[in-house]
Amino acid sequence: MPELQRFHLAMPVHDLAAARAFYGELLGCPEGRSADHWVDFDLFGHQFVAHLDTNHPGPAGLTNEVDGDAVPVPHFGVLLTPDAWAELAERLTAAGTSFVIEPHTRFVGEVGEQSTMFLHDPSGNALEFKAFADDAQVFAH
Repeated sequence: MPELQRFHLAMPVHDLAAARAFYGELLGCPEGRSADHWVDFDLFGHQFVAHLDTNHPGPAGLTNEVDGDAVPVPHFGVLLTPDAWAELAERLTAAGTSFVIEPHTRFVGEVGEQSTMFLHDPSGNALEFKAFADDAQVFAH
């Protein structure tokens, strides 16, 4: 398997100060370059760009049923190691984060067992952070 490549994702946000507080302070993502209408963040090794869109409508409200949870669609996020996931879940919980889906483990004892949590950023973009019990099962059937 080739070395894992970083992704680049650009998303709309309605307020750059709120994005900096959420991504930079709460999630702990270092800030990179910025301009009046966008900010780069190092989202766990990936380039996430928050682009100012004061007309951003927020969450679509669509969900898809996954293991008993109403998963928001669309969403984005990062696969973390189990230790990094647990540390982030603890930090978010301690900060009083309002989760869309609380941190928990799904598919326990099955192929694809994973810890997951969902939350919205201040602009309503849905994020998922997850960690697989066995990283080799990320793409397993």
